[in-house]
Amino acid sequence: MQNEITKPTRLLENGQIAKPGWARQLYWSYDRNDIRAPKWRIKEWDYYLVANSSYGVAFTISDLGYIGMASVSFLHFAEGWEHTETLLEPFPMGKYALSPHSDQGAAEFQKKKLMLKYETASGKRMIYCHFSDFYQQKNLDVELTLSQPPMDTMCIATPWAEKPTCFYYNQKINCLPASGRATLGKDTYHFKADRDFGVLDWGRGVWTYDNTWYWGTGSGMIDGVPFGLNLGYGFSDRSAATENVIFYNHKIHKLDQVEFVIPKAKDGHFEFLKTWKITSNNGRLSGTFTPVLNRQANINVLVIATIQNQIFGRFNGRAILDDGTELLVKDFFCAVEVVHNRY
Repeated sequence: MQNEITKPTRLLENGQIAKPGWARQLYWSYDRNDIRAPKWRIKEWDYYLVANSSYGVAFTISDLGYIGMASVSFLHFAEGWEHTETLLEPFPMGKYALSPHSDQGAAEFQKKKLMLKYETASGKRMIYCHFSDFYQQKNLDVELTLSQPPMDTMCIATPWAEKPTCFYYNQKINCLPASGRATLGKDTYHFKADRDFGVLDWGRGVWTYDNTWYWGTGSGMIDGVPFGLNLGYGFSDRSAATENVIFYNHKIHKLDQVEFVIPKAKDGHFEFLKTWKITSNNGRLSGTFTPVLNRQANINVLVIATIQNQIFGRFNGRAILDDGTELLVKDFFCAVEVVHNRY
């Protein structure tokens, strides 16, 4: 079942999702006062990834209730390395002023060596970052602008079957033309809106404690037309909707179920840097994913633990649009990840 929501509605009634499903815009209205859970269980985050096939940057401001997190990554795909720094602080519980709607407001994390700020206004998203002594005694300074033309976005609201007052409310915005720069020490990396794109992962919710998710995202061009993928599964009750979509020329083409077929070693562990297969149950997306770089993270602080493998690489295959048009996807640069969280 794929229940599409097509008009504004309240997200929660009696602490539970009133209308589970997916949408092309952020139609559900989110209000922290409607949540039937302690403040320290509410989770809110804004994650941006801005990249091309040679380099990229990523930023997270995350309020997990009993712990706050800001994370900054510099990714050098051409040279095969990355560096990530993450700062934590206790009990933010709304301190970062993350907005109830992705198209409004600003958010900021400032602590010790890091200033990270998001601003949203007039169809543009600005990211400012200064991180002292980020990598090899080099400072990182970033100023980026992401433009948002009229476009479909991927939105989903789903509960947990075992605990209906837990919910996942999420929006992914792909194919955001990106311009600006990232300066690491004496080296400056430029982003140009005619070739480089960003993605926003905007999330609000209350989660159960232990979850594993699979997520894939990519933004680029096919024959001069904006093309993107959002693929995700593994947690919450997806009986009402999935978040699997093809973006093409700023429109969503809806997929049903997808699967990442990740190679495994004899001991059963994933071999993330070998070639994967990505498939959909209705045959509308199929191909191979060839890894280039794995951004790994392992954080374990008291009751918080996260094991992350975010793999960047190239997808080759085909994608079929809603009207049956088949697109040949060649060397499409994207990211897929497997994340296990206990928080």
